[in-house]
Amino acid sequence: MTTNTLYHKAKLTVRRADHMGMCFGVRDAIALAKREAAMAPLTVLGELVHNATVLRELSRSGVNFENQPEHVQTASAMITAHGTSDGARARAESAGLQLHDATCPLVHQAHRQLQGLVAQGYHPVVIGRANHVEVRGMTDDLNVVDVVLSEQEVRRMAARQRFGVVAQTTQPIARVRLLVGQIRQTFPEAEVKFVDTVCQPTKQRQSAAESLSRQSDVVFVVGGVNSNNTKELTRTCGRYCEAVYHVQGPEDIRAEWLPWGGVAGLTAGTSTPDTLIDAVEQRLIELSARSEKEVA
Repeated sequence: MTTNTLYHKAKLTVRRADHMGMCFGVRDAIALAKREAAMAPLTVLGELVHNATVLRELSRSGVNFENQPEHVQTASAMITAHGTSDGARARAESAGLQLHDATCPLVHQAHRQLQGLVAQGYHPVVIGRANHVEVRGMTDDLNVVDVVLSEQEVRRMAARQRFGVVAQTTQPIARVRLLVGQIRQTFPEAEVKFVDTVCQPTKQRQSAAESLSRQSDVVFVVGGVNSNNTKELTRTCGRYCEAVYHVQGPEDIRAEWLPWGGVAGLTAGTSTPDTLIDAVEQRLIELSARSEKEVA
């Protein structure tokens, strides 16, 4: 099904947002894992992408998953799309594993930008979630770094002469710019150099989700429970629509969430398969039609 299409069933309109399919980094990581697993047993070091449906499909294709490289039982292992630190990479190699790298190129770019700032003498600051695998991959090799996601965390930072700031690739750009401004306001004497590392698919998806939610009576955001970009999409939609639901699949949808009439918006995270988005859309249409029949 194409994006930005309308389906009229009963008195509810289901409207799909633009920019909903898997991003190229996720698609390439999945294709690489399937290709390598078809040639030899493969273990992914963590969750290749944060989507349970995709992970189940990969398991059926013979892909194994293990967080600790010392426990891997295959000769080959794969770094996830979220990237990893040099230290973690060395640990996997010391365990005798042949490594394949599925890191998204835009995550690689964020690593390079942060490393470049450190090499120039800037104190590193990452705007993102400290416990997220992508952020850990960016920061675990650094002796000193600040990871911030709120104005309160910015105010707790120590004063420095020079700050070099990048962002987790899936952070909303509006939040990133707000926090960069907060750093400059909190430390007016410091030099603050910001490099925008938020990926273009995230920016497009956030913008489309904002437009969609402004036009919707209820919004459904489809994506994995551990997916940061899906959580951020849900928060964005919640600023413009009162009824927003983060669902992993059609089975999560409850009939009482649907309004009688109006518009149900549909968007999804970057690791959500098109088949899953279509299934959620079909479920919304079926529930809407059933509601009309019950009322009639």
